[in-house]
Amino acid sequence: MTPQQTTDGSRERATTVEIMVPFWGSAALLRELLESALGQTTDGWTLTVIDDAYPDDSAARLVAELDDDRIRYVRNPENLGITGTFRRAVQLSTADIVAIPGCDDVLLPGYVQTVTTAFSTWPGADVVQPGVEVIDEDGETSRELADVVKRRLTPRSPSGRLVGGEDLAVSLIHGDWLYWPSLAFRGEAIRGADFRDELAVIQDLGLIIDMVVAGSSIAVVPERAFRYRRHRQSASSVGIVDGERFLGEKHYFELARGIFEAKGWRRAARASRLRLTSRLHAAVTLPRAARVRDWQGVKTLARHAFGS
Repeated sequence: MTPQQTTDGSRERATTVEIMVPFWGSAALLRELLESALGQTTDGWTLTVIDDAYPDDSAARLVAELDDDRIRYVRNPENLGITGTFRRAVQLSTADIVAIPGCDDVLLPGYVQTVTTAFSTWPGADVVQPGVEVIDEDGETSRELADVVKRRLTPRSPSGRLVGGEDLAVSLIHGDWLYWPSLAFRGEAIRGADFRDELAVIQDLGLIIDMVVAGSSIAVVPERAFRYRRHRQSASSVGIVDGERFLGEKHYFELARGIFEAKGWRRAARASRLRLTSRLHAAVTLPRAARVRDWQGVKTLARHAFGS
């Protein structure tokens, strides 16, 4: 199903899933993502590449080369950064279901079918977390400690389950088991939320928590439908050894604690104060910082792991 033009030139909402792809990086990996969209087992999707003013025109040329009317290209007039481009992706969306994968991730053939079925099965869900396979820079299956922990923390059920309220907030604060790029959102719900400009790498968790506090629930389904690419130098990895990421996490947990206290969610507020998984992550990173003789990083990590 492709978008139709209205008499005033605007686009009717004729698709089921709108895939919004922020682009900054490798055109080769972007090609892999776009081809994975073209390989979906069901129709009813469109894809928009949002070029964050990358220095070359490789993304534009790739979209033109594929020449498929379900795929369009837009370019930010200036570099907006991660948060700004996420926000623009949401603002440009119009469909009932919206996904924002990374430009280096891969949709498995059943992604569109999996998320649309999940929203039909759990009409109260505003977010769907499908099953995820983690891969490295070369496309090989990866089993890093962070992903082992995520799997152990993820609420599981053979037939899927719906989670929400304070229980969900406590679970995510203890350890963020979501894979943001794989998530599908009910369009109305995500367009009613916003990213926090003061957050950096953790802005995705901030948005989800705000949605949960506002009443959103997440459907967690077992069907593996997405390949998440974990780079050693990705935004989620940079800032680990020097401790910068953990400073940002501590700032967010303090912010979240206030949000939960105002909501009357005492267990979630306590989880924000303890930040157990974040502390553990900092502790296991300490030896890496010591090996590269980043003594300031060692101090920052130690304060985060063992301080107040």
